[in-house]
Amino acid sequence: MAEITPAGATTEGAITVGQPTDARVAAGPSFDVADFPVPHGREEEWRFTPLERLRGLHDGTAEATGGLRVEVTAPDGVTVETVDRDDPRLGRAGKPVDRIAAQAYSSFEKASVVTVPKDTVLTEPVRIAVHGEGGTAYGHQVIEVGAFAEAVVVLDHTGDTTLAANVEYVIGDGARLTVVSVQDWDDTAVHVAQHTALVGRDAGFKSVVVTLGGDVVRLHPRVVYGGPGGEADLFGLYFTDQGQHQEHRLFIDHDTPHCRSNVAYKGALQGQDAHAVWIGDVLIRAAAEGTDTYELNRNLVLTDGARVDSVPNLEIETGEIVGAGHASATGRFEDEQLFYLMSRGIRAEEARRLVVRGFFGELVQQIGLADLEERLMARIDEELEGSV
Repeated sequence: MAEITPAGATTEGAITVGQPTDARVAAGPSFDVADFPVPHGREEEWRFTPLERLRGLHDGTAEATGGLRVEVTAPDGVTVETVDRDDPRLGRAGKPVDRIAAQAYSSFEKASVVTVPKDTVLTEPVRIAVHGEGGTAYGHQVIEVGAFAEAVVVLDHTGDTTLAANVEYVIGDGARLTVVSVQDWDDTAVHVAQHTALVGRDAGFKSVVVTLGGDVVRLHPRVVYGGPGGEADLFGLYFTDQGQHQEHRLFIDHDTPHCRSNVAYKGALQGQDAHAVWIGDVLIRAAAEGTDTYELNRNLVLTDGARVDSVPNLEIETGEIVGAGHASATGRFEDEQLFYLMSRGIRAEEARRLVVRGFFGELVQQIGLADLEERLMARIDEELEGSV
């Protein structure tokens, strides 16, 4: 594990071989809120999260009082439904694994289900716009892609709300799904969500998570495999500004033979009390022979007063694997880089922009939608202008 840890950043990590399942994933998932104690911040899974800023999502005091507008634009052939809580398709990808996810599952009234039929190859993306209209809201969404189908889904969060939600991705055998989840909230929003992907036999799942706005954003992407040959690529970028808390907690459960996963998340931070947290947990169970996995987290600290906590964890219960590794690096914006560019006639503000654009560029290209890529790079430029 390679790491650089300047002031204002911490990096932890572990590779464990042949030991019992990590305590963070040992607790049983459940749809019942009562199965999860109220967190107090001393628990491993909550120790970085500012509970006092969650507005009661964690302790059951947050009543649903606000509005959440969900609009789905889908190509022909895609089915879009609003369903009741008893729909049998809900919960297929997996159960909630913490109290807020269980609270969200117990509290939503209607869920949206987007279905791409088997053998369907979409040439246009499905776009799901989630707009907060104040107050507190609970949500649930299911995106199901049938066998040998291919689809791109954009999940775009804007506006202001306090939101707890679950999102399920069910990818059929031989199917391919790319999901781009954008958190472009107003500065006062709070967003906590569990994203669970069930990847079928020989199926592929690619996730691109982009977090820019919000007061507190805590996302929990998870991947489980439904058959051999499944592949998962999880990419992410976040720009954490003054006072913001952005937390991404990933868990990939390799419990099936001959599956692959790759994780690459990058973050930039600026401003006093900007706090980014990245947790990357990969578990290779005894039955998961032939696993190939790697995870990477890199952070660029642009100003004093910002803090990064980066914790990669890799637990291996079998030696019969193709490969497994992780890396975490956090570094400051180097004056030498700035001087080099300025010595060639580039203004300081433009030099900073070029460095950050280059840092994020490879991940932005994973989106594959030109209009969205341009919008996100423009938002990153806006963030940088705010620090000048």
